[in-house]
Amino acid sequence: MSNYFRLTRYFTVTSLVAFGVVAATLMVFEHRQSTFFQEVQANEAQTLSGIQTDFVTRADAVARRDLLAVNEQGNVNLTRLFSNALWTSDLTPYLAEIGSVDFAPCKAMPDAVNAQGKPGATPEKKACFKEAGTKLQALDSFAPLDARVREAMQGSTIFKIKVYDLSGITVYSTELAQIGEDKSGSAGWKSAAHEGKAISELTFRDKFSALQGVVENRDLIASYLPVIEPGSQKTVGVFEVYADVTPFLGQIKATSGEFKEVALANQTRLAEQAASNHQQVQSSSNQQLIIVAGLLALLYVVLLSIVRRAQTVIERQARESDATKQRLAQSEKMTSLGQMVAGVAHQLNTPLAFSKNNVLMSIQALDQLEGAVHRQIRHSMCQSEVAHIGSDTLMEPMDEDHLARELASAMLEVREAREMLSDVLMGMGQMNELVDNLRSFTRLDRAHTTEVNLNTALGTVCYIAKTVISTKITLEQAFQPLPAIECNVSQLNQVFLNLINNAAQAIQGTGTITVSTQVDPRFITVSIRDTGAGIPADVMPRIFEAYFTTKPDGEGTGLGLAIARNIVEEHGGDIQVSSEVGLGTEFRVRLPIDKAA
Repeated sequence: MSNYFRLTRYFTVTSLVAFGVVAATLMVFEHRQSTFFQEVQANEAQTLSGIQTDFVTRADAVARRDLLAVNEQGNVNLTRLFSNALWTSDLTPYLAEIGSVDFAPCKAMPDAVNAQGKPGATPEKKACFKEAGTKLQALDSFAPLDARVREAMQGSTIFKIKVYDLSGITVYSTELAQIGEDKSGSAGWKSAAHEGKAISELTFRDKFSALQGVVENRDLIASYLPVIEPGSQKTVGVFEVYADVTPFLGQIKATSGEFKEVALANQTRLAEQAASNHQQVQSSSNQQLIIVAGLLALLYVVLLSIVRRAQTVIERQARESDATKQRLAQSEKMTSLGQMVAGVAHQLNTPLAFSKNNVLMSIQALDQLEGAVHRQIRHSMCQSEVAHIGSDTLMEPMDEDHLARELASAMLEVREAREMLSDVLMGMGQMNELVDNLRSFTRLDRAHTTEVNLNTALGTVCYIAKTVISTKITLEQAFQPLPAIECNVSQLNQVFLNLINNAAQAIQGTGTITVSTQVDPRFITVSIRDTGAGIPADVMPRIFEAYFTTKPDGEGTGLGLAIARNIVEEHGGDIQVSSEVGLGTEFRVRLPIDKAA
């Protein structure tokens, strides 16, 4: 029953696979639906978050812009106040005096190009400007101007004031070290000096030299402001004013932080609501999957009951086909026997042919011998008569040498006849041996089971196998002494011959088949090993399946090994096989010494 088609097993496997595919598909669809819903909510949350973030960013930018505008206007007013308050008493004398300091030689000095490819002042050029700045500080009008400016800045948010002339030279700065620097390349100075437009920018400084000393971590607004000569629209210089806006920016940042906290709280509530919605959708999907799984399980139970009924019918039909299978087995046995008989006939023709020819030649030789003997007898009789008549008779005695030659020839012919008759006897012995082995192989004249020595049976099988396998294949025997066992020797002969034939078919060209026997306390092992192509790993598990064959159509039924295993198992034994592709295969038939045990 192990070879029957297991409908229930295959149905279980295929149905589980099919149901698994359906379940996986449903799960994928549900997952996609859930993912789509989650993505929609995530997109909505992301959009809302983007709107809120944009709102906070815009509010912060507007606040900074307004702060910059207000402070820029304040710096403009402060510049006008300074210029009006200091113009006549301090600025005019100082601006008139700075003309005595010549910056032209410093400006004429060439610039150097740094590693980034940008031009910059050389150390010599910087030293030249610094020396010129020192000369500016030595002017008589510098000290009063510096004192008035510093006095005016006391108590204000102004950290630094710088004054540039129309050539970009820093003619005054509350940070004295910067006096004399060339800032003609500054975009802020260009806007104020050439276009008359005030320009401001918001900066953050880790450290900053101010009127109060060095201050740290401050937010500043730097404004470049044109200095207009009072009573006219003429630009006579540029003010650079640094104002501290750290407190104002702190308020803006605090307000922005509050906006961000509100936006974050809104996002958190939205995420919680989205999670709740997703959980509800997931719960609904799980309920639907449970219902579908229940329906699939019910369908599986119904189909399984139908398949089990069909399996019962198949097994009954399989049992009924056992008789047909046995007939096929007998047919294969008769096919093997027919092949052997054809080989036997071929083997018999040769000894019969030369035996018949030798017998004919022996008859002819004996005829010749008989004539020679008769002639010799007549000659001897005549010679005897002549001897009695006397020496005066006309006939002379036969030459003795001629007589010896005839006798030697007769003896040679007798020996040849004897050798030919020996050949006849040998040929007839071969025929007798062949017939005896054929009868021993089939065991048609013996009981169904009997005590047999497997070495004797294997010798007969090997003799018969030599008549059907290629002459290029060497069949070796290595038998150990074996005890007799009770078996159906005809069936075992069929098994062994089938294995030898399979081994021969696995050998392409020359090769060797070794048939050996071993014995242990419980089993007799018959090994049939070949040097053929071997059995591939993917074919090995199926070699004992009924109707499975690797031979071309019409050359095999696929029942040989299946029947061989059944026969061996009926004798209480088993068949083991080991093979290596390219090196050969070994079949080991184990038979119990005591079948009852």
